[in-house]
This record gives sequence, structure tokens and C-alpha cells, in this order.
Amino acid sequence: MNATRCLTATFRAHRRGAMFVLAIAGLAGSLSPVAAHGPDPAQSGGLFAQNQDLRFRWRSGAVPTPAIQTAIKTAAADVNASRASLAAMFTYDVNGANQIGYGLGATCGVIGLACFTRSAPTGFTMWLREQGHVFDWGTLKWCQAYSTAPNGCYDAETIAIDEFGHVEILDHHVNWSNDPDYSDAVVQTYSRTKPSTGWDAHALGRCDVATLQIRYDMQSWAAKYAKCLAVSTVLTIAASPTVVAYGGTTTLTATLKVAALADYYRLGGNPVAGRAVSLQRRAAGAATWTTVATMSAAAGAGNYVMTQKPQSASEFRAVFNAPTDEGLKGATSPTVRVDVSPCTSSPCPLSSPTDILRAEARTR
Repeated sequence: MNATRCLTATFRAHRRGAMFVLAIAGLAGSLSPVAAHGPDPAQSGGLFAQNQDLRFRWRSGAVPTPAIQTAIKTAAADVNASRASLAAMFTYDVNGANQIGYGLGATCGVIGLACFTRSAPTGFTMWLREQGHVFDWGTLKWCQAYSTAPNGCYDAETIAIDEFGHVEILDHHVNWSNDPDYSDAVVQTYSRTKPSTGWDAHALGRCDVATLQIRYDMQSWAAKYAKCLAVSTVLTIAASPTVVAYGGTTTLTATLKVAALADYYRLGGNPVAGRAVSLQRRAAGAATWTTVATMSAAAGAGNYVMTQKPQSASEFRAVFNAPTDEGLKGATSPTVRVDVSPCTSSPCPLSSPTDILRAEARTR
């Protein structure tokens, strides 16, 4: 599917500073509607391949100025470095198949600042308007055109990140009223100018990354989930063996995964490695749990292991507390019981205080 969108300029007098709306040209989000401050909505249409290298060149007859070239190349590197997912990458190549243009030939409509087309998994195009372009609201200023960027200018690097984000599949982020969370995304309905907060964002925001992770998957099982997410996890535990001789050991193995929900797309069912999973124990039938220790990483993605030497019938469970530095929810496993066979050879453990007193009396 081929999709086209322009960054258009419509003055919003009720907002401080110069901000302009990103208009949608016939695109509907393919994700369910999200609440404000959730991950970015996604456009309809296909995805690029995981880690697909989208190589771009300058459009013949519409080559950007050196300063804008640098801004676009740097924006591509910004996206590559901050995508935190297996989303497509962007690389400048004089022989690249995807064209980026600048200037009077921009096909961005009457009021477009910048625009793009995407036709996944084949490729994309992009345009930026020229410095000094006259709109009905005023004259376009690119910050990169000045030795000292004036207030009211647009940062071409930020605008290009926004366009590259659209090329991936991102739609406009949905903010809280008055935009206190504006910096959570670069792919915004309104692009800010200097010196408003977010005008020079040079990395994808956490809610941009959240959708890229959902649609393209994680870079590794140990990678952090974007804090804009609130992904449910599932924790299981098994014991081997479940009946041990007195003095014997059992191995407890916990497995942590993302819940296999359709809304999670590629994230559903992912193993979750490199986290802190605790083992808890209680006497069989008791009410109170005691934390034993943090389990160790084990062979197999998302597995955590610990050996125990129970003295009597015991119940075990694993606990994963929601981390504060990423978008994963906590989980507690079901309970597994381990029984202990009676002691049949001396010395056996004493079973009551009376036994202890009798034993001490025998030694006097």
C-alpha cells in the first residue's frame, strides 16, 4: 500500500510560540484507538522487513543545501540509534533507491512544510520545503540556515525524524490536553519551533519507540521495553523432582514471558531475559511467604533457576516485580509443591522441643 502525508502549516493562535498542525491525507490508524499518552497510533499499510536497510539519495534537481543534507543524514542516524526495536534503518547512499528532495518541487500541497510517501516493503520518498518559502502564515525558517538559530525557526533534523517515523509506520502521537507529555514523542500533530520544549528533539520519544517495538519486535530478549508501554507478563514455575529424599535437592525453574495477547503483535509470547525474578517459599499449607533469594539466569530464554534442599513439605513460587525503568508489569507464578520423604537413617532431625530436651538429657 502506498501512503502519502504532508506536514502542513496551520497557525494555532491559542498556543504559545509558532506551532503547526500535521494534517492526515487519507490515512486511518490500524491499531485500535489509544488513550492519550499511550503508544503512537500506527498507520494502515504494511511493514518493512525487520532491520531492513532503506537507502536514500538526493532527488536529482532538488538536492538539499549542505546544511539540510547534514540535518537529514543526522536524523537518519538518530532514528537508527533510538528505535530500540527491529524497525527499518535509514542509510544515505548515492545509489540509494529512495529519493529525498528539497525545494520548490516539493509535492506537499499548498501549505506543506514536509511530506513523505511510504510503500512498504518497497520504499519511500520524502520532501522538505526550501528555506524562505512563503506561506499565508509567514516565512519558513530552517534553524540550520543560520549560524545562530533564531526563535521561530524549525529544526530540520527534528522534522526529518518525524518524517522517518511516519515512513516506519508511526502516526501522530495522542497527547494529554495542554501537551505536558509532548516530549514523549517526536511524531506529533504539532511541530514546535525554537525555543518551545521539544523543538530540537534528536531521538525518537518513548511512545514512538513503543509502537515500533509492538510492530517490529525487540532487538533482544534482554532489551528494555519502552516506558510508554504497560505490557503484561506471565510467570510460571516448575520443580524437578517434586518429591525428594530427606537431605536431597530440587531444582526450581521459572519462566518469564510477555503475555500472548493479540494487541501486542510481535511482542506477545516473547521470553523476557535479564530481569530480577525472586524465589519465595512457605511450609506446605502455611499462609506466609518468605523470599529466599533472586534466581539465576538459566539456559533457555526467559528461564531463571535455583536449587533448594527442603527439610519438609514446601511450596514455592516465583515473583517478578514491575521494574521502574521499563514498560513491563509484574507477575507472580502459580505455586508448586515439593514433598520430602521421611528420614529413614540416623541422624534424623528432631521434630519437637520435647525431643530436643530428651536428647539433651541423654547427653548429661
